[in-house]
Amino acid sequence: MTRKFIECKAKVYNRGLPPDSFLNELIDWARQAPDEIFQENNNNDIYVSVAPELDPWNGLLHRKAVMLEVLRVLGGFESSWNWNEGRDSTNPNSDTPCTEEAGIFQCSGDSMGFDPSLKKLLKDVSGKTDCETFIKVSKSNHKFAIEYCARLLRFTVKHNGPVKRKEINSWLKRDAVKEFQEFLSD
Repeated sequence: MTRKFIECKAKVYNRGLPPDSFLNELIDWARQAPDEIFQENNNNDIYVSVAPELDPWNGLLHRKAVMLEVLRVLGGFESSWNWNEGRDSTNPNSDTPCTEEAGIFQCSGDSMGFDPSLKKLLKDVSGKTDCETFIKVSKSNHKFAIEYCARLLRFTVKHNGPVKRKEINSWLKRDAVKEFQEFLSD
């Protein structure tokens, strides 16, 4: 399916514009993703963090579109939308396989400690749960990378620096959320 992106192509900081291929992967993933990823919970999660910019929440479809908008902007901040991005050389704590950032969203293996479901997700796609495997899978399996980050953002907003410091918030666009909703409802 060919999609014509307008609002979702909004510039992110000094990172440029997200590639269409990335935006298409986000939408394709969200169309088949389990609803549980987006449903309300009692955590201080990404939906709480971006509420001033993107709420009020208007059902599951809207919540999915908000998650895609967060991932669109976060992917730009963390890696300029590079699926193979490696360790953050400016982070002195990124000195072991479990603290090394990996992939487009720059998650690290130690984040699996936030909830057993995160480790299970890695095991389901790779058969393993070690940090070296996490790094490899985060870079090579795009669906895993998207789902992992989305699930992680539902447990905590403290793992990704740009989310924790709310650096992404001013780049989030309600119009991009609306456009994502349109593509999700087609």
